[in-house]
Amino acid sequence: MELRQLRCFVKAAQCLNFTEAAKAVCVNQSSFSQSIKQLEEELKVTLFHRNTHEIALTQAGHELLPYALKVLQQTDNCVNRMNDLLEMRCGTLNIGVTHSFNIVLSETLQKFLKAYPGIKVNIFYKTMSELMELLIKREVDFVLSYRPFGGEYPQVTSHTLFEDRLSVILPANHELAKRESVKLADLAKYPMALPSEGLHAREVLKRILSKTDVKLDVRVQLDQVSPLLGLVRSGMLITVLSGTTVELEKDLVAIPIDAEGNRMEGSCQMLKEDYRKEAAKEFVRILSETSVVRNMISGWFK
Repeated sequence: MELRQLRCFVKAAQCLNFTEAAKAVCVNQSSFSQSIKQLEEELKVTLFHRNTHEIALTQAGHELLPYALKVLQQTDNCVNRMNDLLEMRCGTLNIGVTHSFNIVLSETLQKFLKAYPGIKVNIFYKTMSELMELLIKREVDFVLSYRPFGGEYPQVTSHTLFEDRLSVILPANHELAKRESVKLADLAKYPMALPSEGLHAREVLKRILSKTDVKLDVRVQLDQVSPLLGLVRSGMLITVLSGTTVELEKDLVAIPIDAEGNRMEGSCQMLKEDYRKEAAKEFVRILSETSVVRNMISGWFK
């Protein structure tokens, strides 16, 4: 049994299509099919039901899959460890980031690339649920986002980087801008632009609203932070986001919402018991020392 055979098997099990799987592992379809056949002959079982249109795992295939995944994970961990011994002179770091973290990412990325020019960094901006799917598939090394709600992702561990609060975002000259906090009832008086359903700030707000009878006047929903802030700057609408979103914005202010459940934790999400690349740890260390985060860091990442 060879690792290439297991990689072909796992990719075929994920794609359920030999042509797509062969392309994904960068071999021709004939070689790919031969690897699967050799594996079946060695194990003396049939791993896939085949017809002219599709394939499906047999019972033996279902039994083999978790073991194959574990072997490949351990192999990848070994390779990652060896690469780390090169003192981060080369390698790739894949990072999942929600849009809320954009404020802390730019400074971190500049410092990291200057310190480690040989490492290629791939940044994926998506919603939290999309990023968690990439993390579980090991397509990103870690995710920077607000801590998911409890129990959503049992295979993921979250490490708090800083604490934040759900806040109303206002122009600096708004009549609420001098308040230390605002209640939901106060916000109901103003037209609002809100982040789209599924974005973390919106989900936190939904949970808070579900415990009240307050109805907000929502005029616009957007899945991007920049246009939301643009609407706020125009003076037409206000919005609700994490407080740190406007940490570096001089013309906007964040006033915490006075409600139970408004706490948000900026976190680094990783798979439990998975190998942590030295490059990943160094990236988070640099992030923890940025101007935005350094006063809020929890000191967990050693």
